[in-house]
Amino acid sequence: MGFYQVLKNKLMSKEDALRLINTKKFVGKKIVFTNGCFDILHPGHTEYLNQARDLGDFLVLGLNTDASVKLLNKANNRPINTEADRAAVLAGLSSVDVIVLFDTATPLQLITYLNPNVLVKGNDYDIEKIVGYDIVKANGGSIVTIPFLEGYSTTQLIKNILK
Repeated sequence: MGFYQVLKNKLMSKEDALRLINTKKFVGKKIVFTNGCFDILHPGHTEYLNQARDLGDFLVLGLNTDASVKLLNKANNRPINTEADRAAVLAGLSSVDVIVLFDTATPLQLITYLNPNVLVKGNDYDIEKIVGYDIVKANGGSIVTIPFLEGYSTTQLIKNILK
């Protein structure tokens, strides 16, 4: 399957993603959701996404649009890669089943809409303060944090490149 076909198959509107998720849930599949910018993909990201995928049967990745990255008070030059380029690279990962772009500062509306069984974030978050914690918990789901792979950071990568 060609690169663009893989991207076309994985990048979905929230409505198409919900239809697919509901089909998966109907046959007993566990849906995992995580989100992020994933600006410059590095081994820490791939390990994180592999571990997230291992928590269920189907991984949905909420990807910040370029506009929403700007809302996060990251450096002025972020994102480095456009949302289209970031989605294209992430679509090439076998751990990622679906990518849904979101245009807000947090993925709360998307989490509420998709209602995953498992919500995953990095362990730099206090579990009760993870956006969507209350929604997923109220619907019988679980929230999991995953430790970061030591030595990998997009911010540090950018600093190293600029040196």
